[in-house]
Amino acid sequence: NLPYIHIFDLLAGKWEVEDMKDSKLPGDKGLVLKSRAKHHAISAQLLRPFIFDTKPLIVQYEVNFQQGIDCGGAYVKLLSQTPDLNLDEFVDKTPYTIMFGPDKCGEDYKLHFIFRHKNPKTGEYEEKHAKKPDADLRTYYTDKKTHLYTLVVNPDNSFEVLVDQTVVNSGNLLTDMTPPINPAAEIEDPDDHKPEDWDERPKIQDPDAVKPEDWDEDAPKQIPDEDAVKPDGWLDDQPEYTSDPDAVKPEDWDEDMDGEWEAPQIPNALCETAPGCGAWQRPMIDNPNYKGKWKAPMIDNPNYQGVWKPRKIANPDFFEDLHPFRMTPFNAVGLELWSMSSDIFFDNFFITNERHTAERWANDGWGLKKAAEGAAEPGLVNQMMTAADERPWLWVVYVLTVAVPLILIIVFFCTGKAVAPAAADYKKTDEPQPDVKEEEEEKAEEDQVKEEKSQPG
Repeated sequence: NLPYIHIFDLLAGKWEVEDMKDSKLPGDKGLVLKSRAKHHAISAQLLRPFIFDTKPLIVQYEVNFQQGIDCGGAYVKLLSQTPDLNLDEFVDKTPYTIMFGPDKCGEDYKLHFIFRHKNPKTGEYEEKHAKKPDADLRTYYTDKKTHLYTLVVNPDNSFEVLVDQTVVNSGNLLTDMTPPINPAAEIEDPDDHKPEDWDERPKIQDPDAVKPEDWDEDAPKQIPDEDAVKPDGWLDDQPEYTSDPDAVKPEDWDEDMDGEWEAPQIPNALCETAPGCGAWQRPMIDNPNYKGKWKAPMIDNPNYQGVWKPRKIANPDFFEDLHPFRMTPFNAVGLELWSMSSDIFFDNFFITNERHTAERWANDGWGLKKAAEGAAEPGLVNQMMTAADERPWLWVVYVLTVAVPLILIIVFFCTGKAVAPAAADYKKTDEPQPDVKEEEEEKAEEDQVKEEKSQPG
């Protein structure tokens, strides 16, 4: 466990130590970014540097976007141990070893894991970015709950990024960082140039092809339909549009300035009941003899040499670092942020090399917040309403979920009356048919016996 002293160095943005606005644990204070559209920086010295050797690095802390987040970050920087590190001058250019945490602008939801790798040949540093998580991160920025962000980097170069103790990203420093840790062993020769006679064309026009004699390049694509007949009632002497007889020249019309006034054109009323007006013309149809401009067919290029590529040479800047975990030691932690949203709540920053200790710390801190927030959550109906407000398409799901079973029940009870099978139905199967005739004869005999007994002897 590597505790640190709270020494805050302020820039333009304002910080406060206070309760969350909607705290479920009164008296549980945290560090709050208070200003909008300002640059904030705050830092603290560790009691001792973290050295990357044989034990893992675990970094975790809590964030609550109390007002939501439009554009801004809530990531932490682990500041590199350098002779000229001065926390009173902590700015965006201050060297860091690792940058980790949430960041969002517009609909771009990020969860950074970036570390600065030292080139063993040149001594220069280059940022290496972890691949983007596959998980949907949107909820962590919008639900206004406290979330626990954890980074685990192991001596075997593996890493994990967790939110609320659930892995959302994982990989290996050697294979899952961009740009890669180690450069290519070979590169394209910058001095190699494609020969002037290099032929990259896989197909060429057949030089022996000849245009057929009957190929008419001048034939039009469309021609008048010679089979078309002018419809009966076509008004050849009537225009489609006529001058509006009710139009009146405006009083302020100045012919010297505006020209000669003409009544506006309106559709000809006589054409409304006729198949058409004006000079009739045959409709155009595709010309069956149209061939267009002749081109020689394409054939395989006998001189094709493939796509030219410069030859490969040994990379003069090549190196192989198989232990990128051995990063620059760091001895301070800081928040250097710019945000368009205020009231971002930070709490329980924890840096250690023992994972079980980090988990125990998380359960004792974030675990209490999670339990308190869960106890104060609205019922299922209110949660569904809130979710539908954020995603209106859920209303369709809700309606279908209720309506479809209800319709099926109504249809069943309204149309579910049993109907005795018709005699014809038994002809379609081998099922025995009830002997209706015998039953009717027995009933007739019983009625006859009763009638005989009722007559006088």
